[in-house]
Amino acid sequence: MTRRYETVYIFDSALEEPAITEKLEKFHALLTAGGKGTITNVAHWGKRTLAYPIKKKDSGYYVVAQFEATGDLLPEYERAVKLDEGVLRFLVVVSEGLPAKPEAAAAVIAADVVDEIEEDEA
Repeated sequence: MTRRYETVYIFDSALEEPAITEKLEKFHALLTAGGKGTITNVAHWGKRTLAYPIKKKDSGYYVVAQFEATGDLLPEYERAVKLDEGVLRFLVVVSEGLPAKPEAAAAVIAADVVDEIEEDEA
């Protein structure tokens, strides 16, 4: 059974983008092996400052990848990512779809707009 997953990678900021793309292709080849998985989206967020130093680095290159795969592919995939020295951190989570929109916040914004209109009319 395939499930939707999402991975956030933090690569060493010293790596150039072609090297990062090459590493991503290697990791994603493990997920698509045998037709058991598909990569649905890869977003390069670019270089960002880290909240705290990781492996004595102050910045990292962020990439978010979404994919569908069977659970038996994950252990080998996670092992390969963990052993790669260019990856500072990574996190794989089960994607449950888009987050729900907060309806309470929309009601508060609408109430503020109504109050502003009433003040302008007065």
